[in-house]
Amino acid sequence: MRDVAALAGVSAKTVSNVLSGYEHVSEKMRARVMDAVSELGYEVNVSARNLRVGSTRVLGLAVPELSQAYFAELADAVIRAAGARGYTVLIEQTLVDRSLEITTVSDMRRHSIDGLIYSPLAVRPGDVDLLDVDFPIVVLGEKVEGSRSDHVAMSNVEAMKVATLHVLSLGRRRVAVIGTQPDGPVGTAASRLHGYVEALAEYGIDADADLIVSAALWHRENGVEAMERLIASAVPFDAVVCFNDALALGAMRALHRHGLRIPDDVVVVGFDDIEDSAYSTPSLTTVSPHRDEIAQNAIDILIERIEGDGARPDPRRVETGYSLVIRESSTGVSVGQRSAL
Repeated sequence: MRDVAALAGVSAKTVSNVLSGYEHVSEKMRARVMDAVSELGYEVNVSARNLRVGSTRVLGLAVPELSQAYFAELADAVIRAAGARGYTVLIEQTLVDRSLEITTVSDMRRHSIDGLIYSPLAVRPGDVDLLDVDFPIVVLGEKVEGSRSDHVAMSNVEAMKVATLHVLSLGRRRVAVIGTQPDGPVGTAASRLHGYVEALAEYGIDADADLIVSAALWHRENGVEAMERLIASAVPFDAVVCFNDALALGAMRALHRHGLRIPDDVVVVGFDDIEDSAYSTPSLTTVSPHRDEIAQNAIDILIERIEGDGARPDPRRVETGYSLVIRESSTGVSVGQRSAL
C-alpha cells in the first residue's frame, strides 16, 4: 500500500480510503490511486483487513460425511446461502466419530471463523459443554439437550410418520423399517423410529420387532446388508421405509437381487430426497427435508448473531418444512411432490 501511495503521490491513508470504498474521495484522486494499483498489480489482503476489524467473514460448517450425498448437497446449499451474504464457508467432516465431533468445534475456531453451523450425530447430552464457546453456533438436526446454541431442524417424527402413513394408505400392512441404531434409540434414528411407530398405531398395528432392522451406518452397503438380513429371516413384509435414501437405494439393490419387484411385491420409501433418488430404477419415493430452507435459516441466524450488538437473547429454534415426494417405488408412477408441512 505504501508503494501504491508513493507512485500515486498520495498518503497511505488515501489509498486505504479508496480501496475501502470511502465516498468522500474525489474522482480525480480515486483514478490516480487505481492507476497506481493497476500498474503495480496490487491486491488487497482481505483476510488481514478483516482480522483488523475483528471479522474474517468466514463461516465454519461441520458435517458427518461429505461422501454422503445428503451432506454434500447440504454443504452446497449452505455455501450458496452464505455467498449471497458475502461470506465464505470452511468445511470439516467429523466422520460420525464422537471424539471428532467434540474436538472439531474448538479446532475450527483456530481457523478464525466468525461462527459455526454444526451437524452432529454422535454427541450425547453430557457433551453439552462443548457448545459453550465464545462464538455463535447453529446446530442442525436433533437438538443437543441443555445446549444454549441456536437450532434449525425439521420434525423427523412427523416426516417419518407421513412417509409411513403413505405406505399404509396403499394397503400395505407388513411394513419393515431399516436404520435403527444397534446401540439403542438415540438422535435422529430415535425420532424417525418414533414417527414410524406412531403411523402404525393410527392403523391399529403394533410395531413388530422382527420388522425393525438396524444399520450401524446409513450407507448403501448397510442398506444392502440390512435387507439381506430381513429376507433371510423369512419374516413376511410387503413394504420398507428407510431412514435415509442411501439405505433405501441399497435395500432396492438387494430386493432386485432376490427377484422381488418394486413396488408390486415390496413398496420402498426413503428419506432425504438426494439427487440420485430421482434417477434410480425405479425412482425412489422419499421425504424432502427442504435443504435450501434449512441452509438459509441457519445462515440468517448465524449472521444475525455475528453482526448483532452482542446481546445474547434466548436460543432460537426454527422448525423447517418437508414434503413427501411420491415416485415409482411406492405407486409405480412418479407424481412429484406432495406438500406435507
